[in-house]
Amino acid sequence: MDLDALASCLASPSCLVTQTTSGLIIGMLLFLVAVGLTLIFGVLKVVNFSHGAFYMFGAYFAMTAYQLTGSFALAILSGAAGTAILGLIFERVFMSRVYGRDVLMQLLVCYAFVLIFDDVVRMIWGPEFKSMGMPAAFQVPPLFIAGGVVPPYYLLLIGVALAAAAILGLGLARSRIGKVIRAAAQNPGMVSALGTNTGLIYGGVFALGGMLAGLAGALAAPVRSLTPGMGFSVLIESFIVTVIGGMGSILGALIGALLIGLIRSFGSLGFPLFTEGLMYLFMVIVLVSRPTGLFGKEVA
Repeated sequence: MDLDALASCLASPSCLVTQTTSGLIIGMLLFLVAVGLTLIFGVLKVVNFSHGAFYMFGAYFAMTAYQLTGSFALAILSGAAGTAILGLIFERVFMSRVYGRDVLMQLLVCYAFVLIFDDVVRMIWGPEFKSMGMPAAFQVPPLFIAGGVVPPYYLLLIGVALAAAAILGLGLARSRIGKVIRAAAQNPGMVSALGTNTGLIYGGVFALGGMLAGLAGALAAPVRSLTPGMGFSVLIESFIVTVIGGMGSILGALIGALLIGLIRSFGSLGFPLFTEGLMYLFMVIVLVSRPTGLFGKEVA
């Protein structure tokens, strides 16, 4: 425990800006993964334990596209689109067969594919660590805010995540398809009776969740090492985020992700040997005081 280092950072504007920016980056990446996870659970009532694999594939798809084309924009689109297609195939071929089944059955299917997907990555890209590298457009001097260092790429990542949050929130609340999705989450039988193809809705929601995780992986590729199994740690933290924010809540996923990101960033200074434990401790405190999470709703 090093409370002096934490206090010194909180008293220093430059350190405060740097650590806050670092926390926001962690939080925004977690949000993109967690919001797909919570969206799938909210509509399909499935705990998608394989969700971290889509983050991993998004990173590898983006790296491959960048190496082939040299275009960062195409790399991001490839990571998001590739995982959306993969998610749709995975849902239609496998997950659709375990809807309404025992939760243990769903978890076993998902966990099996965690192992399968990791081996697929090893066969295609190899077992060693890989790096996409920072795109040339972002290889520029950092910004200095109150003495703190803020790389321009971090601003892009934060902006994309916030835009995704706004689009998802407004889309689900105000668009016709958003209303259909919310209706399917509440009463799929009634939606089906009114002539709507619920299978198409489920497939679309799962693809959207996979796309968001893939987008997170693509955005993380320039600043993270790529390795088989890289999605597992993100998955665990994403579950923590969804539990803290409330299962099925997009706003909860955003707030929970930001809180976890800041806890990790500042906790690494004051509690370098207990940073992981701080996340779980915070989750326990939230669940004890509010079992449904910060923005979760009581089930009638």
